[in-house]
Amino acid sequence: MKVENPVALRFILQDELYLLKTDKAMYENPEIAQPEIESIAPAVTVVASSLPITKQPEPVAQPSAPEVKTPVISFNYLGKNLKRFLVLVHYPEQEFIDDAHLAALTNIIKRKDLSVDDIAILNIARHTIAQYDELVAFFKPARLLVLGKNAMPQGITPLALNAPRPLGDIAGLYSFAFGEMMNNVEYKKAFWEQMKTL
Repeated sequence: MKVENPVALRFILQDELYLLKTDKAMYENPEIAQPEIESIAPAVTVVASSLPITKQPEPVAQPSAPEVKTPVISFNYLGKNLKRFLVLVHYPEQEFIDDAHLAALTNIIKRKDLSVDDIAILNIARHTIAQYDELVAFFKPARLLVLGKNAMPQGITPLALNAPRPLGDIAGLYSFAFGEMMNNVEYKKAFWEQMKTL
């Protein structure tokens, strides 16, 4: 159809304009280059303001939520955790463990063919807000030994004294602190009997 007067389009189109799919993209995304139209004599110029064009509203950009970064948790511990054996102790005045108690622990783990490098000794007194789940995620222990009630981490399933208990896929044991065991032969025997199975 050839229209010489653009005003006449209003009567022919009845106030609605229908776009082809190829033309629709041009109006929705203004970054796309305008297609070149071959000039056909006589040329018809259509003023966009005289034609009602239904345009989809542009989506409102949602403000992006700030990225929440979880702080990397790290623990200062003694040993290299080569055998994934976590030992929790409580010594408020020490960095890790009392020297005499470390010597006693070293002798005990030697009987199980382990060295200090095979275990990780964590002084819970230096990490008072540490949760059990955080310890498990960091150390990935296969075995857990809690020495004394003060060394019990927050959020752990309650453990009975000298009664080994699985904590999921972790073999757990809660026993006396070395301060309690050093001068008590019965406590030492009870501890060793359970350590043999851990």
